[in-house]
Amino acid sequence: MNLFEVDESSGLPVWVQLRNRFVYLIGTGHYQPGDQLPSVRRLAAEASVNYNTISKVYINLEHDGYVISARGKGVFVRDIGEEKRDDTRAVAETVIEDCIKRCVVMGMSLDEIKLRMLDVAQKIQEESRSMSNEKRALYERKSGSRVQQEEKGYSEVAFDG
Repeated sequence: MNLFEVDESSGLPVWVQLRNRFVYLIGTGHYQPGDQLPSVRRLAAEASVNYNTISKVYINLEHDGYVISARGKGVFVRDIGEEKRDDTRAVAETVIEDCIKRCVVMGMSLDEIKLRMLDVAQKIQEESRSMSNEKRALYERKSGSRVQQEEKGYSEVAFDG
């Protein structure tokens, strides 16, 4: 599974989705202090987004103290301390707890809630995978047609001379 899949149906801008994902991954320890984040271009290709979007994410993460940028070397995770790490977990737990409580109020049992959450998570994962594949195919088609146009342009120049 791609760590940085974008939800096109979300009301959140792409850069905010990616930023939130990084904050979560850093806060939960997936990325440790000193770990190098993917390069802007590599992550842009992986997430099928413009590299300026990734650059904006990294600038925002640096401004908020999650990472430090070393010119020519990359972007590295800073030690955010337990306070920010606990903050991320607390927010996620609060959202999940609220959802579970609402389902209980609706009359669902905890077992029903678990099963339904798994179903929804699997559906989201499948939709995300499908959307990611569609975006990748579109990106490859655009890149391929751009290369063909450039090759055509070069051959026309060669024969005009």
